[in-house]
Amino acid sequence: MNPHFQECLKKRRIIEFPKGKKLVQKELKSAEEDIKDAKFGLSAGRFKWPTIQGYYAMCHAARALLFSRGYREKSHYCLYIALKELFVNSGLLSIDFAEAFYHAMRLRENADYRSLYSKSSAERILKNAEELLIRAKVILSEDKPVQM
Repeated sequence: MNPHFQECLKKRRIIEFPKGKKLVQKELKSAEEDIKDAKFGLSAGRFKWPTIQGYYAMCHAARALLFSRGYREKSHYCLYIALKELFVNSGLLSIDFAEAFYHAMRLRENADYRSLYSKSSAERILKNAEELLIRAKVILSEDKPVQM
């Protein structure tokens, strides 16, 4: 197990959350809504909120994946670590998705806290959010319930 993931568990930034499996679809719907809102903002020539909304769309897609494994995050960074541990390391998700999430996290922070954003960053985050959501839906549709 990745030591960063172990640290997130130890510090309770990732916790067991069996109820999460029931919330997967809600998270996917939230991701879709954030993408829709981000597209609307971009079409209006706005870039700060589409950057933030695109990032949160990625967050919701990532949370849906994490919830499907019975975990919940209490840290955006640990959500990134969990994506890598549970989905990249198992071959279900390309490292590119995890790295796009991490990059979007930084761009969102810049937009939110420093008012630094651009059209190209907003468009890139939105593209990555759409691709992550599609991939998350594929992964979740392929998940088979464990027989006990």
